Amino acid sequence: MLTQILIAGFGGQGVLFAGKFLAYKGLFENKEVSWLPSYGPEMRGGTANCSVILSDDPVGSPIVSAPDVLIAMNLPSLDKYEDACVPGAKLFIDETLIARKIARTDVDAYYIPATKMAKDAGIPTLANMIMVGKMIRETGTVSFEGMEDALKKVVSAKHADLLEVNLKAIRAGYDYEG
Repeated sequence: MLTQILIAGFGGQGVLFAGKFLAYKGLFENKEVSWLPSYGPEMRGGTANCSVILSDDPVGSPIVSAPDVLIAMNLPSLDKYEDACVPGAKLFIDETLIARKIARTDVDAYYIPATKMAKDAGIPTLANMIMVGKMIRETGTVSFEGMEDALKKVVSAKHADLLEVNLKAIRAGYDYEG
């Protein structure tokens, strides 16, 4: 098993947090893991991205140039990475912020109104985790069980109150039918 995941959006959407969560979830499931965040000017509102590789074998390179899974949180990210995905890839698209449908027919696309769902649920900053929940359900890359252990690694102790809302967001994405 080797899954190359690219999570992309603009700075402030929790792209790096979502990637770090998936990396820890993979570690808790005894997978080989690589997590490569993108820093720089992207952090100030441009396109930010995070590469996560989950594998049964050691990971040779942390760079994801041809993702099996793409989580696109905004239109510039979808525009930039759609064509890079391998045939058969699964694309998760926040349709609240991305109005267009993908052009490719050799990939599976999931359109999730994550930003709207997060706002409606009173957790407006957690669209990223809604997207992760849907991705977990549709890919099976990591299991749904044991989310809290991985979240405890990425939610700092001083923000422990955010643990439950992150779990709520993951569950909302996981349960989303669309």
